[in-house]
Amino acid sequence: MFQKLVEFIRPGPDSTDELIGTLAEAEDNEVIDAESRVMLEGVLRMADMTAGDAMVAAPRMDLLDIDAPYEDMLLEVIRTAHSRFPVYQGERENIIGILMSKDLLKLQRAPELNVRTLLRPAVFVPESKGLNELLRAFRVNRNHLAIVVDEFGRTAGLITIEDVLEEIVGEIEDEFDIDGDEGDIFALADNTWRVAGDTPLERVNDSFGVHLGADPNGDLEVEFDTIGGLIAHEMGHVPKRGERFSLGGLDFHVLHTKGGAVRWFKVSPTPPDAD
Repeated sequence: MFQKLVEFIRPGPDSTDELIGTLAEAEDNEVIDAESRVMLEGVLRMADMTAGDAMVAAPRMDLLDIDAPYEDMLLEVIRTAHSRFPVYQGERENIIGILMSKDLLKLQRAPELNVRTLLRPAVFVPESKGLNELLRAFRVNRNHLAIVVDEFGRTAGLITIEDVLEEIVGEIEDEFDIDGDEGDIFALADNTWRVAGDTPLERVNDSFGVHLGADPNGDLEVEFDTIGGLIAHEMGHVPKRGERFSLGGLDFHVLHTKGGAVRWFKVSPTPPDAD
């Protein structure tokens, strides 16, 4: 009777939003800390998400061509630094398997091996597959990558176990990430700067005293919100790691890419004698 009376006076949450609000109250009351609240909220929100919500879209996928020379494959593996790659034959839609980067090294010791013998079966999932269910499948089957297909069976993108976990714990940092709240632009010891690809153009212009993408008489057909989007447009393709591009008096060196988008640029003033 006492329990029912408590529930009548203060009923429990009836929706995800109410439950998230309860978690916020728990943090305010110091029942849980902020990091725990963020993770719990991620778990709750992930319940309503699908593979299509968290995937890397097909145009941004890094793939290997089964018919490419070994040297070209090795260069692509080094350039992108992924641990596994979807492999296609003929056209990018035709995914025939997954190649582990470490397996490619076996060809150095045994050149007589055929790359096809090193391929592992590709896992295909629909865009509508829930992230909860997908994470469970990753754990049970010990897979780390799946190809996402649309309702017509065409390749829509790919998703990794890291993509799913990041929906819970947030961005998983790597060697190019920064600690704390230092921001998306910060100075390096050699008088250059590291700039995140998703840094707003306005912030870049203010920080460096430039006017990138801000010329009203320019020939930009569309407006860009981020420096990564503008640089990709000016280069005419998705920037790759190691590429350089000069614009507006600044030299942009691509340090790191992820999912086909630039994560970090190294920025320095364009040398006076540069074109």
